[in-house]
Amino acid sequence: MRTVFVDVDTQLDFLAPAGSLYVPGAEKLVGRIGGLNRRAEVVLSTVDAHSENDPEFQNWPPHCVVGTTGQNKPAATLLDSRAVIGSRPAEVKLGDARQVILEKQSVDCFSNPNLPRVLALLQADRYAVYGVVTEICVRNAVLGLLRTGKPVIVLEDAVQHLSAQAADAFFEELRAAGGQVLRSTAV
Repeated sequence: MRTVFVDVDTQLDFLAPAGSLYVPGAEKLVGRIGGLNRRAEVVLSTVDAHSENDPEFQNWPPHCVVGTTGQNKPAATLLDSRAVIGSRPAEVKLGDARQVILEKQSVDCFSNPNLPRVLALLQADRYAVYGVVTEICVRNAVLGLLRTGKPVIVLEDAVQHLSAQAADAFFEELRAAGGQVLRSTAV
């Protein structure tokens, strides 16, 4: 069974206490996420890649602006063999990449028109999802992946929320939709 690991938005602006949209406690995930990424056969990593005046900044403070330190992923979460897929429609080639970095300008990774082709090329039998923020970007990724008809697992010890109540509500929504919430050692 081919499990594609999905690393959602693990970027410095979210993970580092000095980040512009820091998720309290998220810095403790870096080592675990790095370990998951290294253990995976293939990783799909979503990343925010905003312009300076991105429309998303009407709802959120500026964050993950392309070319800034905050937009970077921690080195521990990066694999040597990787491909970057932009958010404009393009021919998608993954080559021998073990990590596919998918750029997005929205809380929903499925706003990137290249994602369906990436998923087809990755040929997952199931998805194991982790990252930040549990009840926002992780939730959107999971709900989109569930629509593919493949099993989806959220690794509860490798996600961080802003609201425990909202995260719990999402976990219930996930279970009701047929997904699972497991610890990372189960995958």
